Amino acid sequence: MTTAAQDAELLARVLDGDHDAFTQIMRNHEDRVFAVCLRILGDRDKALDATQETFLTVFRKANQFKGDSALGTWIYRIGVNTCYDQLRKQKRRKTDPLPEHVDPQDLGAEAAVDSAGMRPEIQRALAAIPKDFRAAIVLADIEGLGLPEVAKTLGVPVGTVKSRVFRGRRLLAQELGNQTT
Repeated sequence: MTTAAQDAELLARVLDGDHDAFTQIMRNHEDRVFAVCLRILGDRDKALDATQETFLTVFRKANQFKGDSALGTWIYRIGVNTCYDQLRKQKRRKTDPLPEHVDPQDLGAEAAVDSAGMRPEIQRALAAIPKDFRAAIVLADIEGLGLPEVAKTLGVPVGTVKSRVFRGRRLLAQELGNQTT
């Protein structure tokens, strides 16, 4: 993981037209962005698309980064918003997903990407809860971000994050059959 100073220096180079610096920013954050997208969307191909779209947006809007938060937090927020956009589009045109056995495991995936995988029942349970709760749980419980960083990433107060995580955990437990009410 990079430090804020390293990210700031790389971003300054990007703004001066250094494409190699952007490549380094992308390398520093792509595994975690992909993991967040995968957990929110629950589909590897959609997560790859969302990750790519996230970094296209970061590149186009690099000059709009104000420095109010860490660069990584800003990038993750773009990733979460990209996932929300995909979920909205997906809602408009409902389709049945292919069975899991049709999508073979990618044996060439790196360790960080492999670790993003979850048991199918957890993926289904996450997909069944509302997106706001899902994003809060993914960022806080699965990615291990602190509540203040989750709040910045989602653009909501810390109290709202606490509520979403609490309610999301309850809904997740119900979906998994661990709680009846």
